[in-house]
Parts: sequence; C-alpha cells; structure tokens
Amino acid sequence: FLSEIFPRFKNATDNRFLKDSLINENFSGYLNKYDTKIYTFDANQNPLYNEDSSTYNTLNAVLETQAKPTAYTDLFYYDVSYDRFNYISKKQVTDSMGKLQGFAFILTRPKKYKSDALYPELFSKGTANSIESSSQYSFAVYNKNHLSNSYNNYPFPTVIANQLLANNEFLSRSNNGYDELWYNAGDDKIIVIAKMDNLFMECITLFAYLFFSFLVITTLFNLLSVLAKGRLNFVKTRQLLQLTIRNQVHGTIILISLFSFVVIGIATILFFINRYHSNNRERLSRTIHIMENEVKNSLDTFSFYNQKLKVYDFLPNEKLEYTINRLAEIHAADVNLYDVSGNLKVSSLPLPYNTGMVSTKMDPVAFYHLSKLKDVQYFQEQKIGKLVYLSNYVPVRDESGKEYAYLNIPYFESQSRLEDEISNFLVTVINLNAFIFLIAGIIALFITNRITRSFFVITNKMKEINIGKVNEEIVWNRKDEIGELVDEYNKMVKKLDVSAAMLARSEREGAWREMARQVAHEIKNPLTPMKLNLQYLQMAIDTNSPNVKDISVYVAKILVEQIDHLSQIATDFAQFANIGTTKIQGFNLNDSIKHVSSLYSANDKLRIVLSPHADKIMIRADKTQINRLLTNLLQNAIQAVPENINGEIEIATREVDGNVILSVRDNGTGIPEEMRSKIFTPNFTTKTSGTGLGLAMCKGIVEKLGGRIWFETEVNSYTVFFVELPLNKSNP
Repeated sequence: FLSEIFPRFKNATDNRFLKDSLINENFSGYLNKYDTKIYTFDANQNPLYNEDSSTYNTLNAVLETQAKPTAYTDLFYYDVSYDRFNYISKKQVTDSMGKLQGFAFILTRPKKYKSDALYPELFSKGTANSIESSSQYSFAVYNKNHLSNSYNNYPFPTVIANQLLANNEFLSRSNNGYDELWYNAGDDKIIVIAKMDNLFMECITLFAYLFFSFLVITTLFNLLSVLAKGRLNFVKTRQLLQLTIRNQVHGTIILISLFSFVVIGIATILFFINRYHSNNRERLSRTIHIMENEVKNSLDTFSFYNQKLKVYDFLPNEKLEYTINRLAEIHAADVNLYDVSGNLKVSSLPLPYNTGMVSTKMDPVAFYHLSKLKDVQYFQEQKIGKLVYLSNYVPVRDESGKEYAYLNIPYFESQSRLEDEISNFLVTVINLNAFIFLIAGIIALFITNRITRSFFVITNKMKEINIGKVNEEIVWNRKDEIGELVDEYNKMVKKLDVSAAMLARSEREGAWREMARQVAHEIKNPLTPMKLNLQYLQMAIDTNSPNVKDISVYVAKILVEQIDHLSQIATDFAQFANIGTTKIQGFNLNDSIKHVSSLYSANDKLRIVLSPHADKIMIRADKTQINRLLTNLLQNAIQAVPENINGEIEIATREVDGNVILSVRDNGTGIPEEMRSKIFTPNFTTKTSGTGLGLAMCKGIVEKLGGRIWFETEVNSYTVFFVELPLNKSNP
C-alpha cells in the first residue's frame, strides 16, 4: 500500500492529506489515547514535509538503541520518561522492482487527559474504575530511588532507601494508616501504590449492615408470623398486631432514630448535591471569564469585520486552533468557539463534531439567550446519549461591546466524585446510626423493664388480694405516675379490708341466723307431738281412763323416740362444728370399713357386701372423722333404699396411682337431676327429716385430707359415692 502511494508524499499538499487520512482512519477511535505522527523520508534519508525537524538518524537511533520489541511485529516501545513509554515502527518502502523509495516512521505517545474534560468520560469504557482515576489509590514512580512522578495526595517521599525491596519483587507494608504495595519493575524503577487502611471502618460497616439486615429479617419474620397466625382474618390479625407497652416504647424509640437518620441523610445528600453543583458552576464561571479575556485578545488577531455582511469572519488559521488547545490544556477543560451565527469554528475536542455525533451548531436555547436575550452568561444542561453534562456559554465582545463570537465550555461534573462523597457520608451515618439504634434499644429495654417491673409488682400484689386474709400495701417512694397508681391501689386495699371485715361479720351473722333457724326448726318439729301426747296422757289421768296404763306406755315410747331424734340433731351439729379439730394418725382404712359396717349386721332387711383391696390401705387422717365419713355414707345409702325392698350395699376399695378410691354403692331410688348440683350443700336434704349436714360434713373431711368426693347415680336404679384419698406410702 505504501509503495503505491509513496510518490505522493513528495508533494506538500498530498503529504499532509495522506498523513491525516492514515492517522484518522487507522490510529484514532472514539477514545484516542495516543498522539500519532508519521514521518516520511526519501531514499537518501531526507525528510519529506514532516511536522518537526526530527531526522532519519535520530529516529533510527531510537529504534535501534532504545526500543524493545512488543508482541506485535515491527512494533517497538521505548522510555521517554521514567513512567511513560512511546511506541515506534519503521517501514522501508520499495517499488515493485525492489528499488528503495524511502522510509516511513510511525511514532505514538500516550495522551494525558484533563480530569474534568468531557471527552474521556463520553467515550471511556470502564476507565473510571482504573487506579489512575480512582480517589482511593495513590501511586508513585521512582527512578534510581528518586521520585519521578506521583498521583493523588499521598505524601510519598522524594527519596527512598534502595534496601527496602532488596531482592524481592513485591513488598507490602503499613505506614501511617496506609497500606503500601511496592513493586520492583527493574532498570532501577520502583512503583509504589498506597491505599488507606480501612479495616476498622470496614468491620464497623459490616457490623452495621449485618445489624440492619437482622432488624429487617426479624421484622419480616414477625410480620409473616402474625399473618400466618391470623390466617388472613382481618379482625384476628389486628388483634395479634396490638403491641404491648414494652413493644410500643421499643418501637417508638427505634422509629424516631430511624426517622432522624432518614431526614438527616436526605437533607445532607441534597446539601452535598446543591453545594457540588454550585461549586462547579462557580468554578466554571470563573474559568470561562478568564478564557473570555484570553480568547478576546487572541481573536483580535484572527478575525476581521466584514463590512458587507456586518459580521466578523474568522480566518482558518492554525494559530487560532493552537490558542484554543493551549487554553483547554491550561484550564483542564474542553473549549468550543462559535461565530455569531452559531456555527462551530474551533474546538479543542473536534472528534465528536467531525464524526457527526454532536451537531456543529450551537445549542438553540443557549443561542437564543445569548443572541436574542443578550445574557452575559448562560448555563445549559445538555445530553449526549445518556450522558448529562453542564455547558456554559458567554459572548465575546469587541471594544465597542459588539458580539463577534460565543465561547462555550462543556464541563462534565464528575458523578463519581459526588457519589464518593455521598457514599462516604452514608457509610459514616449508617455506622453511627447502627450504634445509635443499639444504644437506643438498650435504653428502651431499660426503660420498658423499669416501667413493666412496676406493673409486675402491682399485678402480683393484685393477684395476692384475698378477702380472707390481710392484704399488704405497696411501698413506693417516688412521686410519679406509677406512684399515683400505687396510691390508688393502697386506698383500694384499705377499703377492701374494711369491706372484707364487714362482709365476714355479715356472713358470720347470717350463718348463725341460718344455723339458729335450722336448729329451731329441727327442735320444734319433735316438740309438737311430744306436747300433744303429754296433753293426751294428762287428759286420760284427769278422766281416770281405764287404759291409762296403756296410754302411758304409748306416750313414753313416743317421747323416747323424739328425745333420740333431738339427741341426733345435737350430735349432727356438734360433728359439723368439730370438722376442723383433727388428730392425725396412720391406720388401715379396710379395718375402719369392717368396724362401721358390722354395726348394721343385725338388720335383716340389709345386706352389706365388702370388696376390700388385697393389701392394706394405709392412710394418715383423723380416725374419728373417717368413721364419721363412713357412717354418713353408709347411713345415706341405707336411707336411699325404699322400705318395700331389701337393701344391698356394696363397699369396695382399690389403689390407683398412689391414691385409694373408696366406693359405696346402693340399690336405692337414685338422685333426681334437679337435686344433683346441691347434694353437698349444707342444710340441703332429700329426706323428710334430718339436718342436711351429713354430705356437707363428708365433703369437708375429704377436702381437708387433700382428697375429693363425687357420685354417680341413675334414677330408680342405684347411687355410688366415690371418695379418693392419698395413701400413706411411708407406713405400708
């Protein structure tokens, strides 16, 4: 290819055109990281219209003495400084006959981009994450132990000791809170990369994230648990969501902390964003006004006033382009210059405009503000694809104040810096709030425990309130809301004690009145027939009745029966009153059953069947009370049998789970349904005579011994009374 076009390099116009075409088509891209130059020489090594005065011998000496081969054929690299490399390639051009036509050298050097320029951000692919553009890393290059270049603000020493690396290729060490990685690159070159040691902060951050994750997972788990228990029933779910005082205090303190964190975070982030944008605008405004003065001084040389068109025309001068590029390099920003019609004349960033990616016309809104509204400055947010950047426009005026150009700086606001600031702030706030939440939780736990402990004291005292005993007041020395509640409780206890005393006295008086009425009723019943029979005997004596003797015998018999009845009434009341007087001893229950049942063996109409347990049934109780219990149960069973049939009573004992169960079964008329709930009530009886104290007394005796009594019955068939008492295992 070169052999066919090489003769055209001998023409100055074609030479420049060919070199520009070769560079633009083969060595440029959207992100052209290199400045490339092509040097051509004829067969006698004379230069052919090259850009500078570099000779064939100079370039060839670099290639042969300094350059080292790369992985690509005919491509070599060489050092231009201690941390940068240039690339060089040499082509020897011959014609089809093999005759030497000349030589072509291609030199390429890496560019250094302006950090705030739009160009690298627009066309880069992941370069923002490299060490060169990272704010977290700093690096330095040393040549022969002397600093030749550094990046970022880490205080690298200007001179290092050569014995640090010794014969090692890598060295890692800590220095003043930074981690340093040293690399021996050979040829007396050492590269040092430094990064702040954030282990402690990273551990705290990890704890914060784990803590917040735990809170979120716990909240979700509790919510799902409530929903599962509520089974999507609104009323039941609402009841389950009701919080205790402890949970309310906990939740309130944590929610307040969370709310303050959100408010402070949002407000601070908005402050950062506004401050960042305002600083950028202020900086951009200062820069563009400085450029305006410099461009104004330069444009006076490179423009003339067209009287016919009444506008300024710019001469296509290389010096104008050089001036714009120099300003862009000095101020680290891209610069565009438009004429008063809004057409782009010169740009320090020509590639997007030359490729048609960005219009060569000035933004219409900005043009309207500068040309029609005559604004002295206009900020405009513009977009290229998804990239949003800030663009500042100012007019350039002559001495008469007439506009003859518009200056534009497209300034990319580095979102990565802003995001780093916001990220660092959020990390700090999250770490602080994690500990604030933890402290708030501990404080909430302490407060709720203190409050609920007071409630527990009052609750336990309320549970102990009983009418039958002296209730204690709560001692509370603090004058707070709990103290007011305690005062009301103590007042209630005093009133309750007074009411309990009055109620007890009323109950005692009522019981005595009821007992007196019952005793009077029971005594009055036999007195009436006794009085009538005595009157009848008195009348027989007064009338000298011939059968006065028979009448006397009859009356005496009746009087004896009624006196026995009165004696039985007195005995029943005495027994009921003496239930609490006990004399505990150990004895065999089966022996007591045999003794009591033998008292009724003379009755021809009664048959008693005993089915005792095979072993001894040893219990601890008052033997007299047990005899009363057995007598009452047996008497009750006998009286339940109608007079027209023979009575059959079955008494059995059996052992069940460390207790003895005594059963007394009769073949009587049973207990009617409506009387079963009152059968153990004092003064209640199903017989026409009696005090109604027998079964009540039996229940009192059994419950006093820690047992229980119950019955099973069927009308006109049978009744069985069961008594369960604990066995005395220590005395078999």
